Amino acid sequence: MTTFCHRYAEGVRKLLWPLAAATAGLAYASLYEVNAFVLREFTVPVLAPGADPLRILHLSDTHMTPRQHKKQDWLRGLAALEPDLVVNTGDNIAHMNAVPSVLRAYGDLLDLPGVFVFGSNDYFSPELKNPAKYLTGGTGDDFRDEPDLPWRELRGSFSRRGWHDLTNRHDELTINGRRIAFVGVDDPHLGYDKLDHAPASADADLAIGVAHAPYLRVLDRWNELGYPLILAGHTHGGQLCIPGFGALVTNCDLDRARAKGLHTHQVEGHDPSWLHVSGGLGTSPYAPVRFACRPEASLLTLTGIDSPGPRN
Repeated sequence: MTTFCHRYAEGVRKLLWPLAAATAGLAYASLYEVNAFVLREFTVPVLAPGADPLRILHLSDTHMTPRQHKKQDWLRGLAALEPDLVVNTGDNIAHMNAVPSVLRAYGDLLDLPGVFVFGSNDYFSPELKNPAKYLTGGTGDDFRDEPDLPWRELRGSFSRRGWHDLTNRHDELTINGRRIAFVGVDDPHLGYDKLDHAPASADADLAIGVAHAPYLRVLDRWNELGYPLILAGHTHGGQLCIPGFGALVTNCDLDRARAKGLHTHQVEGHDPSWLHVSGGLGTSPYAPVRFACRPEASLLTLTGIDSPGPRN
């Protein structure tokens, strides 16, 4: 009887350890890391030799709901960075009443030069989905025919504050005396992108491509057309990552190794483009967890191609 009890207790302990570890991991991911916002900084040697630096604040995947006060307060503080340009790559809202919260959170950043595109969750409210689809190659997305989030209100609010809408269009800004050309697309994840064949402006000091989801068809086209810098979001950096391994998925056809951060993208026969993928600031309300993948905004310091110093 004593031997049986000992074996039974040992078996219970073996079952409890994994359960305890899983519970602790879930608590960390849902209570701490999801609110452990961090600013990532990168140096991108993409300007003409000798050019003065240009600082870009890249925001993405905020997925705001009205009660996310910690996120809103942290975002408001980013205005103290005084970037030269703000680039917003979409998925700003996750609630019907979140537009005022987003505008308050972005605060004084809306008074700076800025450009934006939208993602799927600027159009469609989040839904409960089977997470297994993400791990087996599917996206888990089944969007309705008509958008149900107030994307027109959001677009109008950004535009009235002076940010430029890059939805399937080209535009230009002059920043600190330099001419910056942009091309943008509507969300490739929804198939809303309309790619053209117009090459990057040869007269501009810099040309930047802006998309929500970094699908290869978009990256390939812009690399072929000569865009030296491309900014995107969507991936959440994998959201659930394994230390030492990285992201499990990207929720698009981009490889896992480039799920977030600064990398390059190159089509054979063309010069490489710099690619920055933001790990994003939020999650779906139905999956409010992050593990080994803190929510982030990024400050990119663009320098002359002859400038020394670290890239990240």
